[in-house]
Amino acid sequence: MVAKFPHSRMRRNRSDEFIRQLVREHEVTVRDLIYPIFVVEGKNQRQPIASMPGIERISLDELERELKSLVDLGIPAVALFPKVDVSLKDSTGSEAINPNGLIPHAIATAKACAPTIGVITDAALDPYTTHGQDGIIDQNGYVLNDETLEVLVEQALVCTRAGADVIAPSDMMDGRIRAIRSALEENSFKNTKILAYAAKYASAYYGPFRDAVGSSGNLGSKSKSQYQMDPANSEEALREVAMDIDEGADMVMVKPGLPYLDVIHKVKRKFGMPTFAYQVSGEYSMHMAAINQKWLQESVIFESLLCFKRAGADGILTYFGKYIARRLQQNAE
Repeated sequence: MVAKFPHSRMRRNRSDEFIRQLVREHEVTVRDLIYPIFVVEGKNQRQPIASMPGIERISLDELERELKSLVDLGIPAVALFPKVDVSLKDSTGSEAINPNGLIPHAIATAKACAPTIGVITDAALDPYTTHGQDGIIDQNGYVLNDETLEVLVEQALVCTRAGADVIAPSDMMDGRIRAIRSALEENSFKNTKILAYAAKYASAYYGPFRDAVGSSGNLGSKSKSQYQMDPANSEEALREVAMDIDEGADMVMVKPGLPYLDVIHKVKRKFGMPTFAYQVSGEYSMHMAAINQKWLQESVIFESLLCFKRAGADGILTYFGKYIARRLQQNAE
């Protein structure tokens, strides 16, 4: 008599928690997390960001307290972003290369109070320009590539001299990785790492971040499509990544994250490089809005990060970093 039941039952390995854990292919750990922090001048400052519920801009004294809590949580790295006073902005973003500026002071603060945490800083001019673009513009509003590179190199050197461990060019100018790598080598910073925003798309998901760094009002209705990637393209992303690797990037990143999981997967499969994803501000805000309205459960946070790991991401920049680290710590106790 022929058996009338299935020989293979996929549900067997889903029937109990112990077996689900044993056969689980991917997991999120605290070692995967990079926590973005927005900094401002002043003291005792914790400025809520309306479009990013639960996220604040903090002054450097508060940064010390924040970093100590992150050390306790085991988070390995932070990414620092500035909101500078409007009086310091100009058309060339000159405040970006001020060695006594907000970010160099934030880097020094971080390295002094939490030396074990890796400090990542951007190379991009949008927080510092009156027009909100990532580089120097001509009379027609076109972002000038080679002229911008000169400022980005100086910005990278200023941050490295202040103690930054990783420079993360997020500007999408052609040739910026080679220019920054050459300058670092020439100035004896051979161990300073470069995390290239290699495939950064001209996305509508960045709005809350621009609120946080104070560039949204400067940018207005203008776009960054002349230098950031077209969301329709994925093969082009592979060319961008290949160029950045060839020019000296140590790690590459895809931004945004969840809408571009296919790109993360392609990049990791093709190059085998340390590949990072940025769960950007718009992704964070959408999740938080739905969670706060009780339309979604908080478990979607873990689920979203698992998607990055499954796609091939080695590390994730996420504003949920502290939340995830706390939950993981609680689960381990």
